[in-house]
Amino acid sequence: MAHTCRGTINLSTAHIDTEDSCNIVLSNGGRTYHLKANSEVERQRWVTALELAKAKAIPRSLCENDSGDEEPASQSDKSELHSTLKTLSSKLEDLSTCNDLIAKHGAALQRSLSELENLKLPAESGEKIKAVNERATLFRITSNAMINACRDFLDLAETHSRKWQRALQYEREQRIRLEETIEQLAKQHNSLERACRGAPGLSASSTGSVQSAKGEASDEDEETEYFDAMEDAPAFITVTADPKHHRYDSYNESTCKDLLPKKRRRTRIPDKPNYSLNLWSIMKNCIGKELSKIPMPVNFNEPLSMLQRLTEDLEYHELLDKAVKCESSTEQMCFVAAFSVSSYSTTVHRTAKPFNPLLGETYELDRLEEFGFRSLCEQVSHHPPAAAHHVYSKRGWTLWQEITIASKFRGKYLSIMPLGAIHLEFHSSGNHYVWRKVTSTVHNIIVGKLWIDQSGEIEIVNHKSKDKCQLKFTPYSYFSRDVPRKVTGVVSDADGKAHYVMSGTWDEKMECSKIVHSSHGSTSTEGKQKTVYQTLSPKVLWKKYPLPENAENMYFFSDLALTLNEPEERVAPTDSRLRPDQRLMESGRWDEANVEKQRLEEKQRAVRRRREAEAVEALEEGKDYEGYIPLWFERKVDAVTGELICVYKGGYWEAKDKQDWSTCPDIF
Repeated sequence: MAHTCRGTINLSTAHIDTEDSCNIVLSNGGRTYHLKANSEVERQRWVTALELAKAKAIPRSLCENDSGDEEPASQSDKSELHSTLKTLSSKLEDLSTCNDLIAKHGAALQRSLSELENLKLPAESGEKIKAVNERATLFRITSNAMINACRDFLDLAETHSRKWQRALQYEREQRIRLEETIEQLAKQHNSLERACRGAPGLSASSTGSVQSAKGEASDEDEETEYFDAMEDAPAFITVTADPKHHRYDSYNESTCKDLLPKKRRRTRIPDKPNYSLNLWSIMKNCIGKELSKIPMPVNFNEPLSMLQRLTEDLEYHELLDKAVKCESSTEQMCFVAAFSVSSYSTTVHRTAKPFNPLLGETYELDRLEEFGFRSLCEQVSHHPPAAAHHVYSKRGWTLWQEITIASKFRGKYLSIMPLGAIHLEFHSSGNHYVWRKVTSTVHNIIVGKLWIDQSGEIEIVNHKSKDKCQLKFTPYSYFSRDVPRKVTGVVSDADGKAHYVMSGTWDEKMECSKIVHSSHGSTSTEGKQKTVYQTLSPKVLWKKYPLPENAENMYFFSDLALTLNEPEERVAPTDSRLRPDQRLMESGRWDEANVEKQRLEEKQRAVRRRREAEAVEALEEGKDYEGYIPLWFERKVDAVTGELICVYKGGYWEAKDKQDWSTCPDIF
């Protein structure tokens, strides 16, 4: 077929086969797809539908014009349609002639039989002649019905031929317009690449950064979604009070950067190669699909796995160390809120996609001696992709979560929706905090400069004291006068009384201001009454660390991110640091990394097929089949949220001390 998208199979030449009661195999030349239905009945329905589509595709492929000349093809289709109708008419005339002959000879046969009936014949012969006469009558009626059905079919074909022609012409025009649009996008992309290569080197000074920031707004095209600046006006107003009349303890702003680590970590990785890639040729087949199910080359990746990106949320772990020392639960909530926002600071320039972990892949980050915590992640499910994470700190807190990434590519932007709750518990007070992540959106996927935005709301709940913090991530608006990437929120107690106002941006810093007085202000345009908070001067809780030198050539990695894939001894054989395709990509050998990535994915598919075969065999034998069981985590119902999540069951660090990895699967 002409002008097909990559990944399609021409049904007119495809072979449709069934492997077992639920599997379907579609093959066409070198391309083979394995499909699985939920049941044998559903499989048969799919096979029937595919066979019907194949039967329709065969005559359509015969009249397909590969030259792309639409007008002659249209005339050819018209003449072929008329020729078909003419042939049908001719055949119908032949059938009518046959019908006349049948009627004529049938009438003669019936007269002869009537004459035989009038003769004096034995009773038995008369009965037989009568039966033959009835059958001849039925034959004539049936032949007449057949001719009438053929005539009705011809009338229907003539009636709908014009409508079919119009529909066919409309589809052709739509295809032409789509091809022109794709061609225009490709030309724009190529011209932008040439302009980028031909432009002089930009200065890395602050002036250049400001110009780049302004350029982001100018890269927006007419299809960009804009938000009305007045649509979500803040529900409160803050007024700074005179600090002379109030006593307020300032927070200690020292960071863990002041602590010298006992082990020297690496501070750079090989520079990112400058490989050109036609983005549209890969992404055009991905619209509407789950990002985790799209086979992509490493050109779109960064040399870190999703497990390592999840661990990167701990970059500002010192906020939780400070929160342990807070005497007030509402004050502690402020640090927890700042920690929840700080996890997004690394995403502002990180537009590359992390590697999808293999099932059973793990990642440890042991910083017990340096920073007092150790972290473990494990990929516990592949479809949907889910990762379990557990962090223990000897400084008084434990964090755990199970995150499932739901993502959709919508043509001009990519939405990433983390699903799952994050739990944080402080050992001494027993305060148990729970919150969820907001939606991340990657804009300008096809044309323009990629940029990331965070939008939505986070509700942090202390399930012991019932304190709450409502954080709002304001989506970017071209017409808004607010600071980009703005985050605001209020910390309130169990009675709903507000104690602190949170403000800042998710890419730079977060501040909190203690509320000394609140009152009702003016009514907004939406009819809602705003609350005016009188606060003390804001205190900085969190401020982003500056990026290391030459970060733009190292995937915009932070100091912590540069060390995440650093080779370490004594780690589990399933650790992300040992993943070969990721290591090759970090070294700049992208072609070899792509080959290795395909090998690992095919190996994982083979394991999944073997596991499915075992499940079928167990079902046939009437046995229970548990499926994949995580190695270091187990599924339990959470007592707070009531959700079924994977929690750490122990044993990993003991296995590391003994170097006993006999239970680990061979995934690399």
